[in-house]
Amino acid sequence: MNLERILAISGMPGIYSLKLQTRTGFLAESLIDGKKVTVGLRSNVSLLSEISMYTHDGEKPLAEVMRAIAVKENEGPAISHKEDNAKLAAYFLSVVPDYDADRVYPSDIKKVLNWYNILQSKGLVSKEESTAEKQAEIEAIVEEKVVEAKAAKKTKSKKE
Repeated sequence: MNLERILAISGMPGIYSLKLQTRTGFLAESLIDGKKVTVGLRSNVSLLSEISMYTHDGEKPLAEVMRAIAVKENEGPAISHKEDNAKLAAYFLSVVPDYDADRVYPSDIKKVLNWYNILQSKGLVSKEESTAEKQAEIEAIVEEKVVEAKAAKKTKSKKE
């Protein structure tokens, strides 16, 4: 699931797909009704790929949360974001068992489920990791190995 070009724009309902960047902002298309909107640089815009949810161990990227929902629902729709807060919290706990209930509010859960259902209706959810995520994971592992090799080389040269 690739959330790189999916936006949430403050003050505007739903989520948007980034179409092109202009000199004064950018052009986005609503994933709900397909209408195109121009957004200025002063608007508060969040890329879904940059959003994380609080867990007891730190933070979990939104892509991982949505992938967990896709696995639970077999890439089908999740429960409605309009359910009562207790039902939403219980559902979210079954999807992300380590989420921090003190810092993740019911409004956050509603947004995530609403966004997931919008993306699912457009066929943009997947149980699989996107190639960009796999590439980033591979690059992180390679970087870690390089650092380890340099440290081992320094240690070896100091002993000689």
